[in-house]
Amino acid sequence: MGGALLEQWAQSPDWDFTVVDPYTEKVPNGVRLVKERSAIESERFNLLIVAIKPQMVDDVMPDYRDQLEEGGVVASIAAGCSVKRLQTATAVGPVIRIMPNLPALIAKGVSGLFASPECSDQHKQSVEALMARAGTVVWVNEEDKLDRVTAVAGSGPGYVFEIARTYIEAAKSLGFTHEQARDLVLGTMQGAIEMALGSDDSVETLRNSVTSKNGTTQAGLEALNADGALTELMRRTTQAAYDRAVELR
Repeated sequence: MGGALLEQWAQSPDWDFTVVDPYTEKVPNGVRLVKERSAIESERFNLLIVAIKPQMVDDVMPDYRDQLEEGGVVASIAAGCSVKRLQTATAVGPVIRIMPNLPALIAKGVSGLFASPECSDQHKQSVEALMARAGTVVWVNEEDKLDRVTAVAGSGPGYVFEIARTYIEAAKSLGFTHEQARDLVLGTMQGAIEMALGSDDSVETLRNSVTSKNGTTQAGLEALNADGALTELMRRTTQAAYDRAVELR
């Protein structure tokens, strides 16, 4: 995810980025890559981005406590790693947690942001500007809500891909080849989503607009969710993801 975001951030003329990673071999043009922290030991930065696995935070981040200049801010995409834990590991008060999702890779992501009370408006504006390059930004005013963003948007692409997979399989069962089914399904989903995004109508209104009484769409919808099974399934899906996010705190 850090690499996906960096692809978008590196296009900004307002920022210079240095990545410390012993394993990465390639970074976007204009980004500086070093293999060891010792290569930047005497340098200071106004933004420290935590883009490592959550279980590594307590061991890795204390080594970077002296890298942030006075008045700087820590921004973290380490899923489930709390503000308190980040503040302890980095010895920095201003911390912004970010929950991005995979479509950030194509600047179509949705990211939830939460700022600790120590953050200034400038801190929030700077991080928001970065994340806006990767898609839509949604601020939340409680840290717990970031775990709820994780359940809905962070994990969401996985749900969508799985729904698309089963939809494609259903189309194939009607006699289409895999390629035909993929084009029909993904094209239909893309068009419907773009239509919803460009409309002031609710998705319920849009659904009703294509549902003729006793028609084919109504028959399909009655099989899909007439008893509320799909609604309950999505509720349980997001609840399970949220519960797991809480466990990872």
